[in-house]
Amino acid sequence: MCEDEDMVCLQRLQRLAPVAVRRLIRCNQIAVRNTSGFADGFNQANIVILHKSLAEDFEKFCHANSGPLPLLYRSAPGEWSSPPLTSDSDIRTDCLAYRKYENGKFTENLSSLKGYSEQLKDMVTFYLGCSFSFESAMQKVGVPVRNVEQKCNVSMYKTAVPCFSVASFGCPLVVTMRPVPEDKLDAAVGATHPTAHGAPVHIGSPDFLGIKNLSTPDFGDPVQPHPGDVPVFWACGVTGVEAVSSCKSPLAFTHSPGAMFITDIKNLDTPAHHLEGAHLVHRISTSPLHYSIAMPQVAEKIRTLEAVIGADPGGRGVKHLFVKDELLKACLSLSHATSVLITTGFPTHFKENPPEETDGPPGAIAMAAMLQALGKDVSIVTDRRALDMNQSIIENAVQEDVLKAAVPLLFYQHEDEKSALRFLCKDGDPASPRFQHLVAIERAGMAADGNYYNARKINIKHLVDPIDELFLVADTIPGVTTTGIGDGGNELGMGKVKDAVKKHIAGGDVIACDVAADFAITTGVSNWGGYAVACGLYLLNTCEMHERYLRKAIGLPSLSQEVVWRKALPSISKEDKMLSILVRHGVRSGKTGTLGMEVDGLPFYDAHSSVIQKLLDVSSEGLSGSS
Repeated sequence: MCEDEDMVCLQRLQRLAPVAVRRLIRCNQIAVRNTSGFADGFNQANIVILHKSLAEDFEKFCHANSGPLPLLYRSAPGEWSSPPLTSDSDIRTDCLAYRKYENGKFTENLSSLKGYSEQLKDMVTFYLGCSFSFESAMQKVGVPVRNVEQKCNVSMYKTAVPCFSVASFGCPLVVTMRPVPEDKLDAAVGATHPTAHGAPVHIGSPDFLGIKNLSTPDFGDPVQPHPGDVPVFWACGVTGVEAVSSCKSPLAFTHSPGAMFITDIKNLDTPAHHLEGAHLVHRISTSPLHYSIAMPQVAEKIRTLEAVIGADPGGRGVKHLFVKDELLKACLSLSHATSVLITTGFPTHFKENPPEETDGPPGAIAMAAMLQALGKDVSIVTDRRALDMNQSIIENAVQEDVLKAAVPLLFYQHEDEKSALRFLCKDGDPASPRFQHLVAIERAGMAADGNYYNARKINIKHLVDPIDELFLVADTIPGVTTTGIGDGGNELGMGKVKDAVKKHIAGGDVIACDVAADFAITTGVSNWGGYAVACGLYLLNTCEMHERYLRKAIGLPSLSQEVVWRKALPSISKEDKMLSILVRHGVRSGKTGTLGMEVDGLPFYDAHSSVIQKLLDVSSEGLSGSS
């Protein structure tokens, strides 16, 4: 029997049992137009009602996009109750508001579906998980929920991210946004990770999702952030509403966004115990603001890789240049990039032909191999004078199965002040970058006086093209990040640690590179840094949490590609082949000038081979270094 009283306040609705809330909704006794905070501690559901002829395809669409569309229950045709979810419910009356669609067009808001009871006999109801269900979990770990505080609906946005299409169902991902204080990001991810929609699909600037203006949501209300809040986006069940539009069914119904169906199922209202207090979120860019996530054990493995390559066999003082987590952040940033430009080449042997050394190219090729396996576009830019040699080296690397496919080889020349911008961006437009990440590994870097120096303080500028300009201009292009890998401080990108170079590296006051990268990976031998990046990328992409975040929780997991990724890892045999190729081309060891199986004065066996094996041991148990 309906309660015969005034409209019920939100505070009471939070404390009421789900069945009581549904009865109040059924009797139109609630003035609030969204169910955020209702029946605190119980799951809420998005609703999609379709003709039975579309049910199979829509269920497949849900399974293929389980992040936004976690399927809680699919009814039989004409079934108005939902036995697994509730003991007493009627889908015709138990949502605060409904939307009617005809031929894919939204035509009417409804307060009840009772007038369509006859049509509903041939229709199937899908109950889909809702992000309102995890709001109490966030609050319990101290994360403020701004839409609840402001007594408004959550903000919902259509994105430019396409869902995985099935038959006639195809639409963009819809997300909810909740502003979260930066120091609460880890807690927000940990609290929502085990829930229906799971962890966030993006943290940071809305531009990455194609959202133009947070103040004008497509559904719901604008939620006001507090100072220091970061926009956090979760996959949203309103994606189902968009899917209904895409299928152009003659008749369909959904809940009105924010006016959810309340179930009797209790929330999983505590974070997964293994994530409590864990560091899950890492900032990888400030302008635009961009964060990534990874499981703590994966991040720790990458830190172990960083420790392995931090050895200083030459005693040059590299440990003083170390910046913690630069490898992790560089790998996270590279993992998000779809197009990568790599540069290498240090002509330290200025009296030889060729003047290059064996440190750099193997690490560059190792990174390129992994980036290729991950499906990214990768190119290499080098000095024009060395173009033919490097082209031959790449061809040999493919022939000997070090690389699966040839990497496009480019060169850069300074013509005018816009040359670098034209090289990096389509039509010189900063809004259309060709590369999202630039990596320099053992690449001669420009010193403060505009010259380029080898470790013996000899100026080799006449042998070096001004590729540094690309890194300087990249710093002005939103969304483009850079990494420098070096072992002496005179390499491109090491400008980030130039003060330490000047203080701790012999001749550092002269040779220190003045051009900084966003991430500076210092290592005992630069090739080791390239190997470590390849291993770090492998670890991240085999991390379920990170992999899901990359694909925005839509489509099917790409972890089936792990065998391909594993084969792309550096190995002792591949690096032996790569070094042999360089020797055949007359490339010499950097420190001694030896033409043989040596890098920076260290023999490949057992100095470099043992480092490679250590990196592989960290990356993958049981993986043979000789494979």
